[in-house]
Parts: sequence; C-alpha cells; structure tokens
Amino acid sequence: MIFYELEQMNKRVISVDIFRGLTIVLMILVNTPGTWSNVYAPLLHADWHGYTPTDLVFPFFLFIVGTSIVFAYQNKTPNWPVYRKIIIRTLKLLGLGLFLGAFTIDFPFVENFESIRFPGVLQRIGIVFFFASLLFLHCNWRILIGICIAILLGYWIWLGFIPLNGEAPTFERAPNNWANFIDLNVLGTHMYKEDYDPEGILSSLPSIATALMGIFTGLILRAKTQSKIKFMILIGVACLFLGYVWDLVFPINKAIWTSSYVLVTAGWANLTLCLIYYFTDYKKIRFGSIFSYAGANAITVYFLSSFFTKLFYLLKINDSQSVHGWIFDTIYTYDFMSLKFSSMLYGLSVAAFYCLLAYVMYKKKIFIKI
Repeated sequence: MIFYELEQMNKRVISVDIFRGLTIVLMILVNTPGTWSNVYAPLLHADWHGYTPTDLVFPFFLFIVGTSIVFAYQNKTPNWPVYRKIIIRTLKLLGLGLFLGAFTIDFPFVENFESIRFPGVLQRIGIVFFFASLLFLHCNWRILIGICIAILLGYWIWLGFIPLNGEAPTFERAPNNWANFIDLNVLGTHMYKEDYDPEGILSSLPSIATALMGIFTGLILRAKTQSKIKFMILIGVACLFLGYVWDLVFPINKAIWTSSYVLVTAGWANLTLCLIYYFTDYKKIRFGSIFSYAGANAITVYFLSSFFTKLFYLLKINDSQSVHGWIFDTIYTYDFMSLKFSSMLYGLSVAAFYCLLAYVMYKKKIFIKI
C-alpha cells in the first residue's frame, strides 16, 4: 500500500501515520450509526451548502493521500515500473469500490446492472491518487501550485458562469447545476442519489486539488527547515481565510466539492496535522498509536468495515429486521439512553473493533498492499 511505504523511511513522520489512521477511524464512525434516523447533527453531512465536522473527514483523507505521495515518490524516477505500480494500485481501488457497489447476497451476488452505483469513496481515492501521483512525478512545486489554482478557478468558472441549456448555471441542487447535469446524463441510474452523486464525475476534478494541497504540506514536512510548524499554520490560516471569502460567491459544498470547500478543508487539515506534528514529531510526546495502526492498513480496514456494514444490512434475522438492526435493538437500545446516543455508541463500538483489528494486524506484521 502506498500509504504504508512511509514505514520504509529512515526517519518517519509519526504525525502523518496518526492523521491517516484517525481519518479512517472517523470515516468508519460516521458511516456506521446504529440508525440513520437518529444521529447527532455533527455526525451527519450538511444538507447541501455549508459543512459539518463529518464533511471534513473525506477531504482529510484525500489530503493525506497527497502528503503520502511525497514520501513515497519524491525520489522516484518516472519510468514504466513506477507507472505500473501506480496503475495497479489505481485499478485495485477502483475494483474494490465497484465491488462494494455491486455486491449483494442474492445469487449471482451482483446487483441488477441498473442499480449498481459506479462512483464511490474508493473509486474517488483511486482517481485522485492516479492523477496526483503522475502530476507530482512530472511537475515541480511551482507548476503544481499553478495547476491547483487553475483547477479551482476553472471549476468555479465552469459551474458559475457557463450557461447550461440556455439557462444561467446554479450551485443549488437543480438540473442546471453542471456537476449534477453531467452525473445524471452520463451515469443515469448508477448514482447515490437520483439527481447527483457526491463522488460524481465533474466534482472529481477539484478533489484532485485537495490531494495537491496535501502534496504541498508533504513537501514542507520533507524540507530541511526548522520552520515547518510556522509554514503549516500560515498555509492553514491562509486557506481558511481564502475559502471563507470565496464562500461568499462560491458556497462551501461537499456534494459538488466546490473550490471554497477545497480551501477550507485543506486549511483545517493543515492545522490539524500541524497540531499532531507538534506533539508527536516535535515534542516527541507519544500518543495516538492506535490510530497509526489503523493508518498502516488504512484501505484494508476501510474496505472491511464497508463490506461488513453492507452485509449486516443485507442479512435478515426475520422479515422486518436485519442483522444490523437486531444488534442495535438488542445490545444498544435502552430506555435510559436516547436513540441518538445509542446510535453513536454503536458507531463508536464498530470503530473500536476495527481499531483493535488494525492493532492485531500491525503486531502480527500483516500489511496488505493495495
């Protein structure tokens, strides 16, 4: 796995391992509540514009993908063996994502073709990893900054100023939103929602910029300078400022991955990683090791959690109750606890289980390369 190649460094950046693992654990937590009808607001995505803490999780992971690319490929010569590894990893991520979207328990264990969702979290990780890796291998940091700016500005111009079917475009959830329009006309029924997909086609473009932001931070962490913390704070604050200013004309929105969303999430990612770096790599205070274990097998842990969550929903105890529902109702539901608390407790238990699994895999030196 590209992310575990950090282990091969003579001098590891512990904070990167912890940040990556923490992000995976949070992804599991927000994806597995006991019941979706009772979830605390911070553990839900924003309805459309704006963001919640949950909306930070996926861009944080794409950000750390970019950071990890620096550690894995900074000294690599662009050649066919390197390209082949990138292609193989990309195809594995795409394949695993498509498997999650297509799997069902009914023979032949594949959903009806019309019902299969083509985009997904793992698919987006694969696409972002592929393009960010190639860009990093072939471009210096100045060119990468130019590409990042071009993506963010170009995306804004496309969604905000180019007419669609003779109508003024919109950022709202509407037919004349370019991101939604392309998803609907290209993907059809193969989407998460009827009218859009949060991991859709056009919105994948600015998600690459999220990884590029992570690459810039990775270059700072690899640089021979004593001002890493200052640079990370400066970038984080600057991104937040620019993102909130841009939000006035291009709203922060995860569903269509707006440019303001890229900047704001990259700002918080820089500040969060900087805080972890300060304590672990600078002050040498060891904490959060359990998250670094999860980070060592990040994609494997995420895939297993997603697969078994889907399986528990599909398997039925009786006509009205799935395995997931039975576990939640039997173990986590009590009169003295609110349903929202019970739902969160279920998610925490699932996240803790996969932390334990990651710990066992780490101690047994089981590292699955994806």
